[in-house]
Amino acid sequence: MSNTNSSFDFTETTYEVQRKLEERFRNVGKGKYGRIFKMAKKPTLEEYTRVVQMVSIGIALIGGLGFLLYLLFTYFHQFTAGIFG
Repeated sequence: MSNTNSSFDFTETTYEVQRKLEERFRNVGKGKYGRIFKMAKKPTLEEYTRVVQMVSIGIALIGGLGFLLYLLFTYFHQFTAGIFG
């Protein structure tokens, strides 16, 4: 019997959470965020290309740094053991 009641409580709770979320997001385009959505625009091809290039360079630099650290700690562990304990 408690299993059925527990299931009912869970269902009612989820419906209540859903109602609250829908109420909160109903006015998304009208309040303080509406101005931001109105100002947003689709990037031009040049802007998009520049962003993709910068992100790619950043990923490559971080990946290269991670690989160098991997090599340092894997193959030169006798040197790093003295430094880091």
